Amino acid sequence: MKSKAKESADKSTFKKLRRLYIFALLTIAITVVLSQLLIQYNLKRQLSDSRIINISGKQRMLSQKLTKEVLILNFVTDTAKSKQEIIRINETLSLWKSTHYNLEKGNDSLGFPREKSPNLLALFTSIKPHFDSIVSATTQFLGNNKEHKNKKENQKLVQTILENEGVFLLKMNQIVSEYDQEALDKVTLQRKTEYVIFGFTLLILLLELIFIFKPTNQKVEKLISKLLLSEKKALKLAYNTEIISEIKENSVKELKSLNYAMENTLLYCRVAPDGSLIHIGEKFSKLLQYNPFVSDKTFSQVLTPIEKEQLTISRIVSEKQRSGWQGELNITNRKGESLWLDISMVPVTIKKEESELLIICFDITERKKAEQEVERLNTENVTDKINQQKIISSKIVENQENEQNRIAREIHDGIGQMLTGLKFSLESINLDDKEKAAQKIEYLKKLSLDIIKGVRTATFNLMPPELSDHGIVSSIAKLTQELSKLTGKNILFYNKTHFDQRLDSLIEINIYRLTQEAINNALKYADSTHIIVQLSHSHNLLSITIDDNGKGFDINAAEKKRNSESGMGLLFMKERIQYINGRVFINSIPNEGTRITFNIPI
Repeated sequence: MKSKAKESADKSTFKKLRRLYIFALLTIAITVVLSQLLIQYNLKRQLSDSRIINISGKQRMLSQKLTKEVLILNFVTDTAKSKQEIIRINETLSLWKSTHYNLEKGNDSLGFPREKSPNLLALFTSIKPHFDSIVSATTQFLGNNKEHKNKKENQKLVQTILENEGVFLLKMNQIVSEYDQEALDKVTLQRKTEYVIFGFTLLILLLELIFIFKPTNQKVEKLISKLLLSEKKALKLAYNTEIISEIKENSVKELKSLNYAMENTLLYCRVAPDGSLIHIGEKFSKLLQYNPFVSDKTFSQVLTPIEKEQLTISRIVSEKQRSGWQGELNITNRKGESLWLDISMVPVTIKKEESELLIICFDITERKKAEQEVERLNTENVTDKINQQKIISSKIVENQENEQNRIAREIHDGIGQMLTGLKFSLESINLDDKEKAAQKIEYLKKLSLDIIKGVRTATFNLMPPELSDHGIVSSIAKLTQELSKLTGKNILFYNKTHFDQRLDSLIEINIYRLTQEAINNALKYADSTHIIVQLSHSHNLLSITIDDNGKGFDINAAEKKRNSESGMGLLFMKERIQYINGRVFINSIPNEGTRITFNIPI
């Protein structure tokens, strides 16, 4: 209980650290984004400021140009030239007026702000009378020139323009200077803001180092200590187990036989010497339509309601409870249907003077019906089918045994040896020699990672949790990702039509195993470096295609070699796809690659 509570506390701590880490990253990300938004906003405003300063400077030039053109017109006597000068003055006056109005009131298209600082408002207010005087005098001057009258009044108007133009230039200089100062203030504010954001980011990083990375490092060190302690306990346990195994060697062998039978059988039960039923498996009880919680019955009564058949089964159990028995029985189920069972009775000693029978069954009804039908049609074909079925069954059993031996070998030769190396390396650490001790600790960290990778490799081919939790798409994606990491090959998965449906669990596991077998064959036999798995679907069909760039093979030659590994592999693949009413298409060109396509109805 204490261990579970401690483990729960560790998990809670890690979750808190992870949430804090995510919060810190989000804070940094938000800070960076806000900084960029602020910078871009200020840059945009500065572009507008430069344009305003430029236009404000041009206003001074336009006022001087307007004054110059008015003076020229005042001394022109030629009528044609006078008309041209009037047109030119009108154009200059119009541009000068519109620009000044836009500067004062603002213009969105030109990027001139409508809101202004109090200083600018005061400056524009002070320059307005002089601006209006120049505009009024110039307009009246042009009117008089068009009508060729009031030359004395024109002289006064010219004098008015000259007097106000000087003041206008002075005021306009102040406006330009104010725009320039405000632009400088914006740049200074932006610089200070960026310093603040930079300091805040450094603070976040420092807090992350103190409150996340340092505690995580301490947790890792504690975990390594726990692993070392567990390794010592495991060695002690192994030593004790070795002593016990020498004393109870026969019992261990029987337990292994029992474990093997349980792993490779779907229909099983345990029967007492008197024939009473101790336990029956769920699959077996469903097949026999028997509810073990309703009533207690003998093994023979569970198998069949026919009294004659019950007597035969009871006699076999009574006579063979010590030596065991294996054979086929034809029984009648509760629906009156004929059922064939391949039964193996294995005696198991539980304690001294206590024993029971482990009964392992295979439902061979369909096989028997097929045998009888095929024998009726063609005796020779029946024999070939039975032999082929036996080869498949034995090969399946052999492959399962090889898989168990492979996992045991990987654990013993790989993980076991690395743990032994870990032990010797720990024992050889000399804390007085800090440099060598540090080197060995680094080596131990790498060795720990290798042990973790070895455990993942040894258990990878077992049933993935993604298959039951998320379905076939997630499990195949995880399969390709993990195999790519473990093998170093380029294994890619594409869900071309974004398939996200869940299928029957039996169909999903067969699709997963078929895909796994195809990828493993490409890696093991074809020497492939690139493998692409593509999934697509239509309204009623799911299609999975596996392409590789391996050395390929001759399909016809492989199918003819039924006893070879490649021939049996194709046969198993076809058997499995037929089991879920699907079809397989294999295209391979020697030295070019292979494509395998599975089509499954949905």
